[in-house]
Amino acid sequence: MSYQLYRNTTLGNTLQESLDELIQYGQITPQLAIKVLLQFDKAINNALATRVKSRLTFKAGKLNTYRFCDNVWTFMLNDVEFREVQEVAKVDKVKIVACDGKSAATGPGGIE
Repeated sequence: MSYQLYRNTTLGNTLQESLDELIQYGQITPQLAIKVLLQFDKAINNALATRVKSRLTFKAGKLNTYRFCDNVWTFMLNDVEFREVQEVAKVDKVKIVACDGKSAATGPGGIE
């Protein structure tokens, strides 16, 4: 099973809106839309696992809350500084959702 986290991105939301419109006009079935979304989940998880090579570090002024449920960590941080080589970005609040990318349930490399 691939994570569905990326459906809430701009790209994922746009895809869902487009699929909803196609369903509304009778151009595709809801079952086909679900298959497209599942393929999107697999493709985005695979692309992030295999193509993204950059690394960044971050430091938070305060860990507001944290939770671990169903193998997913959620962190709410305040006053966070992100660094990538020479670039620095500072934000007031950040929510980080971290999933196990190497779980046996997702297959080799964390991707089904």
